[in-house]
Amino acid sequence: MPAQQAKVPVVAGEEGICSGCGVATLSISYYDLGTATGKMAAKILKGESKIEEMPIEYAPEFTKKYNKSICDELGITIPEGYEAIE
Repeated sequence: MPAQQAKVPVVAGEEGICSGCGVATLSISYYDLGTATGKMAAKILKGESKIEEMPIEYAPEFTKKYNKSICDELGITIPEGYEAIE
């Protein structure tokens, strides 16, 4: 049984999933993530860093988003600061 039919809210890992079945997410920007990955790759290719010595990097920013239609259906009130997924 899908979570929505069971009245179980799903907190998604990114906006695309949240728009389909989730109530809220701290969404990443794949563009920003790709830029950070490209910079890491450039350091490796230039010999400035070694893969095994590089620290793990994360997306620099997150966007608080929510799925209004599912929240309305489940009777969930989202806290201030979240942006509705269009």
